[in-house]
Amino acid sequence: MKILAIATFATLLAWPHAAAAQIKVLMSGGFSGAYEQLLPEFERTSGIKVTTGSGASQGTGPQTIGGQLASGSTADVVILSKEGLEELVAAKRIATGTEVNLARVGLGVAVKAGTPKPNVGTVEAFKQVVLAARTVSGASTSGIWLQKELFPRLGIADKLDVKIVPRGTGAVAMVVDGSAGVAVMPISEIITAKGVDLAGALAPEIQFPQVFAAAIVAGSGQADNARRLIAFLSSPQAAAAITKSGMEPIGR
Repeated sequence: MKILAIATFATLLAWPHAAAAQIKVLMSGGFSGAYEQLLPEFERTSGIKVTTGSGASQGTGPQTIGGQLASGSTADVVILSKEGLEELVAAKRIATGTEVNLARVGLGVAVKAGTPKPNVGTVEAFKQVVLAARTVSGASTSGIWLQKELFPRLGIADKLDVKIVPRGTGAVAMVVDGSAGVAVMPISEIITAKGVDLAGALAPEIQFPQVFAAAIVAGSGQADNARRLIAFLSSPQAAAAITKSGMEPIGR
């Protein structure tokens, strides 16, 4: 009996590491500020261990979330811009009916930390700031929108060098090292980034409010636990952290 008890105790000691529920998340940068605040509480209260990978919401190449899934990377949950999620739905990589909007955020202008913050609050002021910068960095969904929609609409596309990089961290790095004069990206990514300051939000007439959403990946073997994470991130309990990160909670 003593031998059996010792063996059973040893098994129980090893059990949590082997049997604890685990899920994997692939996420773009816009929601990361809120997510990093919320994840420890979810893991503590649920007992579910979450591993998190990163990728761009849209674009081409292996660094995008879609590219990673297409190349065989496994995940249970994706969190990304609504535009990127719609592409994954069309590619049948999302479990039907699992999409949930989490938060909305507008675009702002990032300048190098410690430098004067220009006025970007009107359309004309914004035009003058980006024209003076000459090189503007952006990432994923917002960068594509700048290049294809906003700058052509403002008649300045041919006067700017727009650098679209896969992640917001890359757009910030270009401002920090001087290879871009400003970055235009979700406010939630600017206020959590090191080395840049938020000059201000784009004017309402040219604003591009981005919705970030979550969904369960088709074929996930952890659908129930994935659903619990998404429910937590879209609950009233998550609203304060989402607001603190510069976003507007949407919830269910």
